[in-house]
Amino acid sequence: MLPLTELFQALADPTRLRIVALVRELEMSVGELAQLLGQSQPRVSRHVKILVDAGMLARRKEGSWVFLTLARADLAKALFALTDLAADREAAASLAADRARLAAVRRDRAEAAERYFAVNAHVWDEIRSLHVAESEVEQAIGRVLGAGPLGRMVDVGTGTGRMIELFGRLAEQSIGVDKSSEMLRFARAKLEAAAVPASLRQGDMYALPLDDGSADLVLLHQVLHFAHAPGQAIVEAARLLSPGGRLLVVDFAPHEREELREIAQHARLGFSDDALLGWLAEAGLVGEVVEHLAGGELTVTIWSARKEAARLAKRRAA
Repeated sequence: MLPLTELFQALADPTRLRIVALVRELEMSVGELAQLLGQSQPRVSRHVKILVDAGMLARRKEGSWVFLTLARADLAKALFALTDLAADREAAASLAADRARLAAVRRDRAEAAERYFAVNAHVWDEIRSLHVAESEVEQAIGRVLGAGPLGRMVDVGTGTGRMIELFGRLAEQSIGVDKSSEMLRFARAKLEAAAVPASLRQGDMYALPLDDGSADLVLLHQVLHFAHAPGQAIVEAARLLSPGGRLLVVDFAPHEREELREIAQHARLGFSDDALLGWLAEAGLVGEVVEHLAGGELTVTIWSARKEAARLAKRRAA
C-alpha cells in the first residue's frame, strides 16, 4: 500500500478528523481529547495510534501524560486548506462545536496552574526578594536581544514560560523545554492565556530533545544554578545553535546563601565570570559578560555568547 493511501485512510474517519482539527488548535493530551470527544481513553488512543503511524501526529511524553502535536507543519497546512474548503455545513458545525469545547480544557489547565502556583509561590517570592526587581532583569535581557527578529528560540528550563511570554512574539518559532511536567502545564496555561504560540517539551538540560543546529537563540534563564554539571549543560545548549547563533545565560553571581540549597534545590551558589566564560569557550562559543545587576543580597549576571562558523569548523576538524 502506498504511504499516501495510508494517510487518506487514516483521515477517513470522523473521529480521527476531529482529533486532527483539535490538535490544530491546541497541543493536547490523550485524556483531554477523550474528555472533549466524549469517548473512552483506550478508544481515543487507538485512533491516535493510526494518525501517528500515518505521519499526521507526533507523540511527546511528559511524565505520565502523552501530548500530541502535528507531525508536519507543511502537510497539516495543506490538509487544513482542503478541509476548510471542502467542509459542508454539518461538518463545519461539528468542528466549530469541538473548538468551542476547547474552552473547558483551557479553563482546567488555568485552574491547575493556579493551584500549583499557590503551593510554590512563597519560595519564588523569597528568592525574588533577594535580588534586583525582576522587571529590571527582564529589561536588561530585552536590551541584549534587541527588537528582533530572533529566529528560532529555545528556552531551556522554561519554568513558568516567562521568557517566551516576553520574547516569543519576536521569534519565528518558540520552544520551551523543562524537566518538570508540572511546570510545563503551568507554562502552557500561562502562554495560552497570553496568546503566545509556543511548543513546550519535557526534557533534561543535559539531553535536550532537539536537533543539532536547530536554534538561532538559546536561553538559560535562572536555570544553570540547578545544574550539578553546568559545563555539560552549556555544551548541550551550544549543540543546538546554528552558526552565528546566540546563547544567553542569566544567573546569579557567586553568593553565600547556603539555605537556597534546601529551600529551592539550588545545586550551585552562583557563578564567577571566569568560570562561566571558561565553560562557554570549552563549548566552542565566544562569550562576554554583558551586565552585573546588583541591588540586593544576590547579584544577577547576564552572559552572552555566539557560535562562530570558523570555530565550529575547527572543532569538527579536530
